[in-house]
Amino acid sequence: MLRVGGTIGILGGGQLGRMLALAAAPLGYRCHIYTPERDSVAAEVAAEVTVAPFTDPLALARFADACDAITFEWENVPTAPLQFLGDRIAPGLRALETAQDRLREKRFVEGLGGRPAPFAPVDSPEDLARAIDRIGTPGVLKTARDGYDGKGQWRIGSARDAEAIRLPQASCVYEGWVEYEAEFSVILVRAGDGEVRFWDTTENRHDGGILAHTLWPPCAAVSAQVGAARELAGKVAEALGYVGVLTLEFFATKDGPVFNEMAPRVHNSGHWTIEGAATSQFENHMRAVAGLPLGDTATVVSRAVMDNLIGDVSQAHAVLSDPAAHLHLYGKSEAREGRKMGHVTRTWHAA
Repeated sequence: MLRVGGTIGILGGGQLGRMLALAAAPLGYRCHIYTPERDSVAAEVAAEVTVAPFTDPLALARFADACDAITFEWENVPTAPLQFLGDRIAPGLRALETAQDRLREKRFVEGLGGRPAPFAPVDSPEDLARAIDRIGTPGVLKTARDGYDGKGQWRIGSARDAEAIRLPQASCVYEGWVEYEAEFSVILVRAGDGEVRFWDTTENRHDGGILAHTLWPPCAAVSAQVGAARELAGKVAEALGYVGVLTLEFFATKDGPVFNEMAPRVHNSGHWTIEGAATSQFENHMRAVAGLPLGDTATVVSRAVMDNLIGDVSQAHAVLSDPAAHLHLYGKSEAREGRKMGHVTRTWHAA
């Protein structure tokens, strides 16, 4: 168990790191942010910051020496330079390595009995043609690594569409299109002793590949498939020896849940837990990393809706006229198209 006043290192300096640091402070912990970015919104609320590339071995070693425990807020941190950390980093590097490669991730989940969309590896135009011939269209071509929020993805409606795509100089995965009724997330936290707790499952709605809204309670199609999805998520956490918050995203289909992807970290679709649950995903992640008892994950509201604030947030304070609204701005200085600048969660209590 990490002592009061100890330092938790966070690899990554974005909004998730910011919210993790804010959750650690009431528990009596200082946070040290490691980020390549000089303009880090996480560093603004942390005790210390190291600005250096993730590939700098000396900077990483000094950072590790200054920390009592280490975690990350971004799954695309290079793993090779982190091998020296061993079991000091939570979640472990195996979880990070699995989630960083879509092909590896899908095969891993299949091996545990999960059902992803039909998929095939693509490294050349010929591979893509064969994948389309076997799986059919419509489908989605995705880079195997580094894609997020709709980046590194191409919708393919026909073989002719595929001919127009200039493949990136990187491995890709072609996925068959899934007909679904809704999208949803299963978010759990696992302690070092193997205890697992789940938050209630939300329905997710996307716009342009970016999560736009999270709703609790979810639609009936999602509610009916939570049990099977949780079973798979628990198997994933157990197989990885996971410590911390883990998110699995699913499609609710007429044949049951179809696995989409996993995130070995706190997740955008769990932001509602700050106001909507007894213990937020951020606090419970830090509890798990520090070796503290896990907090209660029960939902404490009758309804919650989380809306991402994307792009211009100059008028964001207007939402505060709504007594149900809780505003979270991330402190980003530049508003760009498609950039998450904050979120607002509205909560209601039963009369």
